[in-house]
Amino acid sequence: MSATSPWNAALALLARRDRSEGELAARLRRKGFTEEEIAATLERCREYGYLDDARFARQRARSLVSNGRAVGGRLRAELKQQGIDEELARQAAEEVENDIDSDQLLAELLERRFPGFSYAEADDRRRRRVIHYFLRRGFSFERILVHCKNADT
Repeated sequence: MSATSPWNAALALLARRDRSEGELAARLRRKGFTEEEIAATLERCREYGYLDDARFARQRARSLVSNGRAVGGRLRAELKQQGIDEELARQAAEEVENDIDSDQLLAELLERRFPGFSYAEADDRRRRRVIHYFLRRGFSFERILVHCKNADT
């Protein structure tokens, strides 16, 4: 189905999944629509409640955290990469992180991703692999070490 208007293109994109304003605007630009058309379309989407950066940021943050893909600074960076402004990203990240137990999340991820991992028994290569896995997701080095070492006891 070819969308001939920016409104139809926006609806088609939003029907697939929720998007931030910045993300939707970028997609419409790539489709060749003018800035005026894009601005009018974004305004109309906001009026109908189809576009809400605060809602999108909270939902995306909750998804990233619950799947163990991002916490802390990494979470904020992921949100900013999807067109969420820094302050809104910070608020969404704080709200979601206040609702979770990051130690429990780390324990669940450790067991799911590295079942039976023992820090004491692992060689240096395996330890680095596990630690870097969690660092890439935004967990602090100290929390990772404490948790991995405590998991052995």
